[in-house]
Amino acid sequence: MAKQGTIVVVDDNKGILSAVEILLKEYFERIVLLNSPATLLNTIQAENPTVILLDMNFGSGINNGNEGLYLLSEIKRIKPELPVVLFTAYADIDLAVRGIKQGAADFIVKPWDNKRLVETLLQAGKKKSSKSIKTIQHHSSMYWGIGKAMRTLRSMVEKVAKTDANILITGENGTGKEVLARQIHVLSRRSDCGMVSVDMGTISESLFESELFGHCKGAFTDAHTHRAGKFEEAHGTTLFLDEIGNLPYHMQSKLLTVLQRRSVVRVGSNTDIPIDIRLICATNCNLSEMIEQGRFREDLLYRINTIHVEIPPLRERREDIIPLAEQFVRQFCKQYDKADRSLSPSAATKLKEYSWYGNIRELQHVVEKAVIISDSNILDEELFQFACKPLSALSCSSVSTLEEMELQMIKQAINKCNSNLSAVAAQLGITRQTLYNKMKKFGL
Repeated sequence: MAKQGTIVVVDDNKGILSAVEILLKEYFERIVLLNSPATLLNTIQAENPTVILLDMNFGSGINNGNEGLYLLSEIKRIKPELPVVLFTAYADIDLAVRGIKQGAADFIVKPWDNKRLVETLLQAGKKKSSKSIKTIQHHSSMYWGIGKAMRTLRSMVEKVAKTDANILITGENGTGKEVLARQIHVLSRRSDCGMVSVDMGTISESLFESELFGHCKGAFTDAHTHRAGKFEEAHGTTLFLDEIGNLPYHMQSKLLTVLQRRSVVRVGSNTDIPIDIRLICATNCNLSEMIEQGRFREDLLYRINTIHVEIPPLRERREDIIPLAEQFVRQFCKQYDKADRSLSPSAATKLKEYSWYGNIRELQHVVEKAVIISDSNILDEELFQFACKPLSALSCSSVSTLEEMELQMIKQAINKCNSNLSAVAAQLGITRQTLYNKMKKFGL
């Protein structure tokens, strides 16, 4: 059998690296071993590997898989077509689903079976980029639905997409704000280039300027090369700033200055670099309320809010629940090479009656998990497991505002997940940083 090209194996256990190297040497022309992910991205650029075998955990005593998921997202950002097989000692189906959802080719549990490991890596290496590209394109397509609210939203989007007006998208978590942003980009005059997306809730304050505006070599420790920021990267195309409401107040003025001047200055430089971007922002926060509380700049809101569109929650468009669920069933059957599956009548009823606190993102997660664990071509109701109780089961009489309802949901999820914050964030369909912010807000 002809050998495949290069495999990069990343694991902080040198014994595992040695064992994997011995096992794979007759199957790959070149094996690159890394006991730290620090140089992984540079290695990928230099080696152009066929496949990556990536451990999920590197920090001592940290076993939640978050570092591996972050590295996976970074790999997919620079090499979307590169197959990545995740390597973990924790056979958790939710973690596996999250990894595969982010683009991993497969998932191997330690201790591994040699035959299974070799077959998985060889199969992953043979996969072409077309499948990844199709998946990305599929996720970027907007399901508009049939209700009046979504028809009105679509009409507005089709009018403003062709302009360069700044757009603010609001709506609850999981309603599809990024999907809508991508749809606006696809309909715009800048669609020849890819949209640049930034989750403002995940950028630490210390790296804010470097990530968005770039830095020069030697500007700070570990700044070994010149680096363009997200604004420069988005020159000529669309820049999407998600979770804009999570940006700390003292950082908002720096963002406002860049938007006003239409130029950036890299950290460590005094030179203005002109930028030509179309800006789309999104948030689940009430920015007007935040302005009253002194947590968001009014002048920044005016700058990003030339056009405001709001996506209604899924519970207010119940006519779209089953069509969306069926669309996800088809998508994930294709993605996981499963035969066509369909919802049973009882499953359809269960899905339609649930209140979907996590909106479309939660529906997508629930359907994906059901497809993965299903053995039959009929998806029955027991396969669909919800993160929270139905709305009717919550003590609605004890809450009078959405904020109080949100607090109840977070407490319920923390209790259900035994205080595992990664699991809580996944159940609620939000990022860990957003969860931390909300827990701080509620004093949890």
